[in-house]
Amino acid sequence: MITIRRSTERGPTDLAWLKSRHTFSFGGYHDPDHMGVSVLRVINDDEVQPGQGFAPHSHEDMEIISYVKKGVIEHKDSLGNVQRLPPGEFQLMSAGTGVTHSEYNPSDGELLEFLQIWIIPAVRGVEPGYQQKPFEKKRGLQLVVSPDGKDGSLTIHQDARLYQLWMEGGDDVRHEIDSARTYYVHVVSGSLQLDDLELNEGDGATITDSSQLQFGAAAETEALVFDLP
Repeated sequence: MITIRRSTERGPTDLAWLKSRHTFSFGGYHDPDHMGVSVLRVINDDEVQPGQGFAPHSHEDMEIISYVKKGVIEHKDSLGNVQRLPPGEFQLMSAGTGVTHSEYNPSDGELLEFLQIWIIPAVRGVEPGYQQKPFEKKRGLQLVVSPDGKDGSLTIHQDARLYQLWMEGGDDVRHEIDSARTYYVHVVSGSLQLDDLELNEGDGATITDSSQLQFGAAAETEALVFDLP
């Protein structure tokens, strides 16, 4: 079964310095029908104006993944990390017992566009941690987050996996899956064929009771594929 979440249906935040589209309820946007999928709680598609950003704020007991589409994130946190996150790199912050961080767009003129993703951890009260890593652009599915760090992926405190999907025009990718688990696909850019359905940039889809994911693309396309309990 596939349930589509169209980009245009997502909840908005529209401020002078920030424009966001929320796949699931977040902040001032609340929709009881869209509170998350399995342990996937947040997908925010954020645009941050030059020289602006999120002032220091705190999190607890959440696995927070950031992925830049355009621009650079300047990250600082209470663990002592001072990093810049460019396109092509994934950042995973395990908030655990508590961490304070800030995220800014350090550019004088370039817009920052990034995805912020929250996954509920399986265990509360872990020691906070920070991971950041570039992943080579590869056609097909590439594992970037997993519970055991398989294939050099970032390690998450949950029985969840995140794959990056890159496709060129004419590509066909098939992925065998566990029908007892839940899957979520989010299109980062381009247009993706999922079985006989078309998903465009910002669209998402929940997949349940299936044994295979079949993807196609007419042009270069990037998506994120979540494997969830």
